[in-house]
Amino acid sequence: MKQTRLREIASLFLKLGFTAFGGPAAHIAMMRQEVVIKKQWLSEQHFLDLIGATNLIPGPNSTEMAIHIGQERGGWRGLLIAGFCFIMPAVLITGCFAWLYKSYGQLPQVQPFIYGIKPAIIAVVLAAIYPLAKKSLQTIELYIIGIIALMLAFIGCSEVIILFGAGFVAMGLAAIRLKRQNSSLIFVPLFVPAIENQGVFSPVNISLFWSFLKIGAILYGSGYVLFAFLDAELVSRGIISHQQLVDAIAVGQFTPGPVFSSVTFIGYQVNGVSGAAISTIGIFLPSFLFVALLNPLVRKMRTSKLFGAFLNAANVASIALIIAVCYQLGSDSLSNWRGILIALCSMFFLLKYKQINSAFIVLGGAVMGYLLLLLSH
Repeated sequence: MKQTRLREIASLFLKLGFTAFGGPAAHIAMMRQEVVIKKQWLSEQHFLDLIGATNLIPGPNSTEMAIHIGQERGGWRGLLIAGFCFIMPAVLITGCFAWLYKSYGQLPQVQPFIYGIKPAIIAVVLAAIYPLAKKSLQTIELYIIGIIALMLAFIGCSEVIILFGAGFVAMGLAAIRLKRQNSSLIFVPLFVPAIENQGVFSPVNISLFWSFLKIGAILYGSGYVLFAFLDAELVSRGIISHQQLVDAIAVGQFTPGPVFSSVTFIGYQVNGVSGAAISTIGIFLPSFLFVALLNPLVRKMRTSKLFGAFLNAANVASIALIIAVCYQLGSDSLSNWRGILIALCSMFFLLKYKQINSAFIVLGGAVMGYLLLLLSH
């Protein structure tokens, strides 16, 4: 039974690792379809709680969701297998692009193939976000918190402030209702805050490892936030050029799986295969540790009235942040009739055929975008 579960985890997250395009919001939408709708490994509420929990800790949200699901389904072995299988396809594909880039000085032309991916991804995320939002918005209080969180996200407020602010406001209101103003509430954060090609344990690799370990341990937010961290950590120190950083982020965006695989590209440019491997381990290691520590607490938080209120508000704030991401994506990709047509067709298939794999929607969007571009020329 245990071995069967582990094989199921490996199979699912390998599939997602090769097909989950579009960033954390799209990845989480695909995971929900697989583990809540199709396989029923988790309830809608617990899946929502895990989304809220991953937003409370640093690191790549979709990778941490994969690790959470693996631990829920298969214990600590499931945790390792889910994380490894979800990350490795992106790392291998990014590694191939890194080799091409270093050998030939430029990336292959992929724009015609990714033109239709973003509109399809927006449809996938919106189709998943509606039932999650309906589940999370349980009271008028949570509606108000959600609206405020969405407004703050639109004006560029920090994700950390939005999430923890929503949680603590809801916890404070719950304490007032329970007349426990004198209770001692303590929240303990789960974290403490030109080069020659050399060997695995060379000074350059050790430096890369610590740089990426630090980023993985403190970074909240999207790949765009990662961009800022990498610029400060690597470009300003002259380790890579700004153009190499831009190309690395581009690779992370158009390959499947977590955008944090961009660091594999960077590590390869700095110190070949060993640099790519050590950089990848450094950026993802904190996520495995944080999830292993946090996962057992999520159910306990749900059973506590005060921490349950915190989790409810964090869930609502997470939904607001995802909606804000959809808006940002839409402002770029739904600016012409082709993007709107792809999004509407994708939404039609998602609503008409609820069991359809989201990967087919994304791939269909890519093909449709390519064909529409050909017809317009």
